Amino acid sequence: MSDGRWSDLFARIISALVLVAVFAIELWLGGIWFEVFVAAVCGIMVWELVLLLNPDARAASVQLGLLTFVALLASLHLPPLYQFPLLSAPVLVGLGQVKRRRRAFAAFTVWIVAAGLGFVSIRSGLGLEWMLWLVGVVIATDVAGYFVGKTLGGPKFWPRVSPKKTWSGTLGGWVAAGAVGAAFAAYAGFGPVFVLISVMASMASQAGDIVESALKRRVGVKDASNLIPGHGGFLDRFDGMMGAAVFVLIVGMFYVPGGM
Repeated sequence: MSDGRWSDLFARIISALVLVAVFAIELWLGGIWFEVFVAAVCGIMVWELVLLLNPDARAASVQLGLLTFVALLASLHLPPLYQFPLLSAPVLVGLGQVKRRRRAFAAFTVWIVAAGLGFVSIRSGLGLEWMLWLVGVVIATDVAGYFVGKTLGGPKFWPRVSPKKTWSGTLGGWVAAGAVGAAFAAYAGFGPVFVLISVMASMASQAGDIVESALKRRVGVKDASNLIPGHGGFLDRFDGMMGAAVFVLIVGMFYVPGGM
């Protein structure tokens, strides 16, 4: 496996195992431990984002990453009335410091902060089992998409944006996510609609990956950073999770799980 289609598999597996172990511990602990972890990951992603869009803005990237961490963590312990102004701080301050691609910076920072809020809301409001479902859907989508796409190949899903993604891998991800949803629905006593919601969460995960890929192609880079061997940066690794988390956050406003 040193070359060819599977050349990056070993690095991806080792890095994924470490990430899963750390994430699992934080997820199990919950509370302030999970909140600090999520806020730190969001801060790192904003740091990567600023450098991705403005490689020379090193000082601003650190400042905005730290501001995101503090703003998100503090907002979790404030009344809703004060949350929005605080969560808006990284975007508003960043617009004054980022000199290029400001709209992309604002849109992605809002997405990152919303996803962070979604992670914590799901863990604290719905509980550990729901976070396990969400993580299971995203991991199943990613793993099935990788192996099915590498094995079967075939037509590309969107070659101009993400040249490695195939239709076979995309469909494989949907099937795997549906299987996770079916297992969770059977465990929780939900109806078949929940399988469809799991597939839609998978689609949201893939959409997050595609949007981030489009941004990287626009600026001409392969990875957001090199912090995670085989995966690139935190923005590369958590883009799908962010897409799914925001989707669940929105769906949760309209659906009552027990009624499915």
